[in-house]
Amino acid sequence: MNVFYSRAKELQDELVQYRRYLHQNPEVGCNLPNTVKFVKEKLVEMGYEPKDCGECGIVAVAGGKKPGKTFMLRGDMDALPVVEDTSYSFAATNGCSHACGHDIHTASMLGAAKILKEMEDEIDGKVVFMFQPGEEVFKGALSMLNDGLLETYKPDVALGIHNFPELEPGYVGLKKGLSGASCDGFGINITGKGGHGAYPYLNIDPLQVGVQIYLGLQELISREADPKGFCSITLGEFKAGTANNIMPESCMLSGTIRTRDAGERAKLVKRFEEIVPMIAQTYRCKAEITWYSQVPVNISQDELVDDCARYMSDMPEEVTVGPGLCLPGSEDFAFVSEKVPSIYILVGSHVQGNDYACHAPQVEFDESAITVSAAVYSECAFKWLQEHK
Repeated sequence: MNVFYSRAKELQDELVQYRRYLHQNPEVGCNLPNTVKFVKEKLVEMGYEPKDCGECGIVAVAGGKKPGKTFMLRGDMDALPVVEDTSYSFAATNGCSHACGHDIHTASMLGAAKILKEMEDEIDGKVVFMFQPGEEVFKGALSMLNDGLLETYKPDVALGIHNFPELEPGYVGLKKGLSGASCDGFGINITGKGGHGAYPYLNIDPLQVGVQIYLGLQELISREADPKGFCSITLGEFKAGTANNIMPESCMLSGTIRTRDAGERAKLVKRFEEIVPMIAQTYRCKAEITWYSQVPVNISQDELVDDCARYMSDMPEEVTVGPGLCLPGSEDFAFVSEKVPSIYILVGSHVQGNDYACHAPQVEFDESAITVSAAVYSECAFKWLQEHK
């Protein structure tokens, strides 16, 4: 019998209520006052002394009564500025939503915290709980790291989980090595010379430059990026002008560069910084680049993946432990995996008939992912510490 899963099942109704409260009250970015208050209250009820860390982050520690190493568990808490369009009776109505399922992550972490608090006398070493804000804006993990999280708590290894609605409920996916793409988010401000639309020869058209930069960046992918690197450059914004007969003074583009290879990432960023101003200069404009995010690739350590797969071999039949995926998306847990041997695990949360992916307004998540994740968090941490004392 898997005692961690059995206990998580016993806590299921309680954890679902946690999730539904958080779902109904989503907050975004690194400004999560209500979420932080709720999580702290629950941790205090369990016997923890939660500490603030970074911008709206929370840290709690289980164990410490026996010598040993330190295992860090991470769960993100923030929502998205997306208007919810689900069938939930507990749907959010404040213009934001947990369309990425971080409410499930927070509830799962609270479940693991309760399980491990009950087993605290048996823990070899310590378990550190990293409740993180701002994953969607790639600021939360860095905020906590810059506040000394790793220096203060000195984790030997770390585990992050993400529910995944494209995997069936009960599925736990583990993958060695690369588990998520890098993300370099950028903005390009192009300045020309505005004027009357009837006299383009008296002006310097920034829109023309924006179009040329857009095309040039696509050619950068098709002609210079190694296809094995799974590289992409996506432009999501192109803003300019106030009237149809006025050539604007400036325009703005923004987007992301994503890769699954550190070498390709460095090459594309370098070429991006060369190409953009050169195209602008060709047409007598000026282009300024702003980097909004610079997130590395997310890596799972091979040995830790083997360890966790072995620990979970006693899961019941309703849980399947199998191969994971390398996601094309990015994740700021990568800032942790860059510094600490880590593992990133996917837990299935597909709802039959709801075939939407994360970030869609309509996406729904199977709440069994809470139970499975709470069990995975607690079992992997407890057994790794026991084995590496």
